[in-house]
Amino acid sequence: MPDKPLTPAQTAALIILMVEAGEVTNPELAERWGHTLTGKDRTQLNDLKLVESKKVGRSYAHMLTDAGWARAAEEFRDGVNAPKGSVGGALRALVFGVHRFIRRTDQTLAEVFARDEDVRDGTATPGEVPGKPRTVPGAGTSQDPETRPDTGADTNTGTDLETRIRDAYRRLASAPNAWVGLASLRASLGGAGRREVDDALRLMIAMPGVRIVPFDNQKALTPDDHDAAVVIGDQARHLIMIGA
Repeated sequence: MPDKPLTPAQTAALIILMVEAGEVTNPELAERWGHTLTGKDRTQLNDLKLVESKKVGRSYAHMLTDAGWARAAEEFRDGVNAPKGSVGGALRALVFGVHRFIRRTDQTLAEVFARDEDVRDGTATPGEVPGKPRTVPGAGTSQDPETRPDTGADTNTGTDLETRIRDAYRRLASAPNAWVGLASLRASLGGAGRREVDDALRLMIAMPGVRIVPFDNQKALTPDDHDAAVVIGDQARHLIMIGA
């Protein structure tokens, strides 16, 4: 179980923000779900770095952080803190069923709860928001190639870089269908540009047999693991598996 249990109201906010899969204001939360994130519940979730909130007019807008997605995954795995009674029981049963589906299909919550408009026409991988600046640990967020810092890195993209990633995975994998850390993968690509590798990984995740997932035990991650993560659907992912 997570170190510090959330209150039922905080758990409800976490689940609702996960379903929203994007930024949402308190008035929108009230209209859609009859629930808002205010007062101590908001400040505690902010302090725990699970939710990012910002003032919009006279209200607040909220969005799950990477840590929030990870905490939601823990709640789904270990069981949510829901009040006793028929409604709480139904919520626990629903969470259990979703977790069973995730385990059976090897998907992530970000993929399950991706908004329709974010994945329509195959223009974005599940959970990724088209047009949203991609914030990656250790990298800039500018989308303008002219303002991109010169790293002296290789700028190969597309199928060439995909082939290099697949070759690097095969060299690093200890067995067929083994998980490989992105820190090791990036180090073996011979100086390929950070953004080019990120874009290639975001394309590859939609391909058959390719899985890119967060590491379950966030506390075990090293600084190199955090820096090498690729952000997909507001979720930092650290491991790749390419099936046969």
